[in-house]
Amino acid sequence: MPIQRVTQNMLTGRSVGALQTGLSRLAKLQEQMSTGRILNRPSDSPTDTTSAMRIRSSMADVKQYGRNANDGNGWLGQIDAALTSANDQVLRARDLALQGANSGSIGPTAREALAAEVDQIRGGLIDTANSNYLGRPVFGGVTSGAKAYDPTGTYVGTPGAVNRTVSEGSTIRVDVDGQQAFGPTGDSVFDHLDALSTALRAGDQAGIKASITALAADRDRITTTQTDVGTRQIRVEAAIQAASDSELKLSTSLSNVENADLPKVIVDLQMQQVAYQASLAATAKVLQPSLLDFLR
Repeated sequence: MPIQRVTQNMLTGRSVGALQTGLSRLAKLQEQMSTGRILNRPSDSPTDTTSAMRIRSSMADVKQYGRNANDGNGWLGQIDAALTSANDQVLRARDLALQGANSGSIGPTAREALAAEVDQIRGGLIDTANSNYLGRPVFGGVTSGAKAYDPTGTYVGTPGAVNRTVSEGSTIRVDVDGQQAFGPTGDSVFDHLDALSTALRAGDQAGIKASITALAADRDRITTTQTDVGTRQIRVEAAIQAASDSELKLSTSLSNVENADLPKVIVDLQMQQVAYQASLAATAKVLQPSLLDFLR
């Protein structure tokens, strides 16, 4: 059986190689310790790097869905508040109409006062119909303008849906068409309030009664629209919660892939330091022989 001769040069080379390997492991653990990550470059783990990139892409999508849902919630919240105010204003106008319908107990001066208040309600209602969210009129459809109604109560918006994508394949409309909430031009709540004001000043009892009926229908339409808005807002709020939950799950997955298990890294680092110190000591003994040792 042949015996391979082991030279001093071979011992030295192998010792230095082992030292370099140990030092490299030590440096890697120190890097993980200092960064808190086990993936510091793609070469650390190409497979995990690909997984991390996919998770980050999904997280970006989920965050955008969450932002869309929050934006939609802002739109719908603004619309809900405006419709609540509109409902109260129409209710007050109808109460004034009922007062004006008491022909035997109210004179021209009192009817003029009622008509003046109805005019003020109409102006306030137009302001309510021009409510906006971040500079966009919430009842103006896709208009590029700042108003949904002009001062006369005429609709000047552009019909069209404002949608928000709140999850993959799920879109929710976040606006309300002004004519759906306040009635079509020529038969809107503004027209009915104008007619009521005119009837009150003229003492037109038939006109006042017709306005009472019309305003009741306007309230029903506003209430129905508000119910629809509330239903959509529930969906949006559910989407916000779903996006938050998904982001948390993805963050946990990303942490499992990228982040270091610090207690384990600390233990490994200490073990590697001990091993490296032992290698240094052993190598020092290998490299100690002098010329005198060879001549013995």
